[in-house]
Amino acid sequence: MNDKPRTGHEVIQDYLRTLDASPGVYRMLNAASEVLYVGKARNLKARVSNYARPSGHSGRIARMIVETASMMFLTTRTELEALLLEQNLIKQLKPRYNVLLRDDKSFPNILISAEHRFPQIKKHRGKKSEKGAYFGPFASAGAVNRTLNQLQKVFLLRNCSDSMFQSRTRPCLQHQIKRCSAPCVGKISAEGYGRLVSDATRFLEGKTTSVQADLAKSMAEASAAMEFERAAALRDRIKALTQVQQSQGINPQGVTEADVVALHLEHGQACVQVFFIRANQSWGNRDFYPRTGSGAEEPEILEAFLTQFYDDKEPPRQILLSHPVDNPDLVAEALAARAGRKVELLVPQRGEKAELVENAARNARESLARRMAESSTQNKLLAGLAEAFELDAPPNRIEVYDNSHIQGTNAVGGMIVAGADGFLKSQYRKFNIRSEAGANSDDFGMMKEVLTRRFERLLKEDPERKTEMWPDLLLIDGGAGQVSAVAGIMAELGVDDIAMIGVAKGIDRDAGKEEFHRPGEPPFALQRNDPVLYFVQRLRDEAHRWAIGAHRAKRAKAVGVTPLDDIPGIGATRKRALLAHFGSAKAVARAGIGDLQAVDGISEAIARTVHDFFHARG
Repeated sequence: MNDKPRTGHEVIQDYLRTLDASPGVYRMLNAASEVLYVGKARNLKARVSNYARPSGHSGRIARMIVETASMMFLTTRTELEALLLEQNLIKQLKPRYNVLLRDDKSFPNILISAEHRFPQIKKHRGKKSEKGAYFGPFASAGAVNRTLNQLQKVFLLRNCSDSMFQSRTRPCLQHQIKRCSAPCVGKISAEGYGRLVSDATRFLEGKTTSVQADLAKSMAEASAAMEFERAAALRDRIKALTQVQQSQGINPQGVTEADVVALHLEHGQACVQVFFIRANQSWGNRDFYPRTGSGAEEPEILEAFLTQFYDDKEPPRQILLSHPVDNPDLVAEALAARAGRKVELLVPQRGEKAELVENAARNARESLARRMAESSTQNKLLAGLAEAFELDAPPNRIEVYDNSHIQGTNAVGGMIVAGADGFLKSQYRKFNIRSEAGANSDDFGMMKEVLTRRFERLLKEDPERKTEMWPDLLLIDGGAGQVSAVAGIMAELGVDDIAMIGVAKGIDRDAGKEEFHRPGEPPFALQRNDPVLYFVQRLRDEAHRWAIGAHRAKRAKAVGVTPLDDIPGIGATRKRALLAHFGSAKAVARAGIGDLQAVDGISEAIARTVHDFFHARG
């Protein structure tokens, strides 16, 4: 008797009897009920009948059909609904044969606020909930910071917070280095500052020529009136404006608003390069490396990229592509629904737009070549690591743990992740130590808390270990004692099959003389010039850097904490007013009710609440 489950096109053929011509989404599953692929269809019966054919498939589709043991279906009202549902399921299930965009971060914008008499210019990331004018997206924090730095030189807008603005009694350093007009102390009128805001807005909208002409005209007028200091200041602003335009590199004349999306595919690996063009200015570029679903072609990869990339971002009016996509009208309709206006997909063949795409494609090709070279080196290091530490296979995911604290204060645990693609920074985690272990400077206790929280959550979210979130190797900063303790913790959690290595400094704590510890095994060392040793040192140092950074951030945040935070009715505004009036929380604690009432915003009832709070505390 053969108990082997049926798979392949014959299994798929069985589903045709119950399907009709409705649009919808289908899932293909293997014998273990793991989702292999999620697809959409305008006509489910027609699409599935293609898979039921015994031949005529690409190698990727043929492999997928051979593994298919069952299918699932969801019908929708329209093909657009099917497309949106398909992408949601792909992000949720991450099937092996689907194209998947793994790096999907938000992008920063420049915000000129609108809730203050003297608007602030600043970087903004995330939901656009604050009132004001948003300009972006910029490709990276570095790109937006460089632009903000130059814009301050040109337009002299403040970047300080509203609370800092209100507390100033004299100009700050930004004014002294000619990057702010100091509206906080009346160095410029509201009308004059408003003109600066208007100029900055016009520039960010692409009206650079008119802004530059107005500055040149004002400089000439100042010079003619023999106001040479003002003329020199305007000259410096014009020079800074020119530097902004030069730093932006590509500044297309015929493309006002577009994203340039170019794909390069080689040896089953893909790089998608995205250039952001707004207001005829290039606001940077970013490269992405989507998973190609075990061999998808360019049209499918680009379609999946566009629908996943713009799932939580507003698409521009035009998207310039290096290759045609599958279902271009459907994708354009989905993006238009997301933007609330028309979105045009173009594959330009000539002219300025084609040059922009060619430039992006060249960047994609070069970025992928660098990544493949780095990946080759990384794979060699992982293979060497497996050999040196006697692992069954090169690890796909390494997790490195470290703790940081000062005599138990602000204790933080850190976890970094590395694999074939290098450091996976989006998966780094920090753990604020909640137990008494931190206060007692108990490193074992801290490590127990971190590992327990990490693996209890993992066991809850993925008990079958179907995702890539389970590590193959744990690196612990410490010797035999730490490794033994970690082994005990993992055994308690029922996760005792993950390899672990302790990395301890040698007798004189010299880098290069590290000792490595495995549970129940004698320590060993590697040669000083062994590339694997350098690799482990880099992993350990990165974990230490991450934990130290998290600790410093927590400590810096704690510096601003005062007893006033615990008083009912005392929010940020009243806290600032009290500290500005009395100078310190101790002085507030010594103040009488009458003295407290002298502070703006402190009523008799609030003054009594504050006084009673400190009096009760003794």
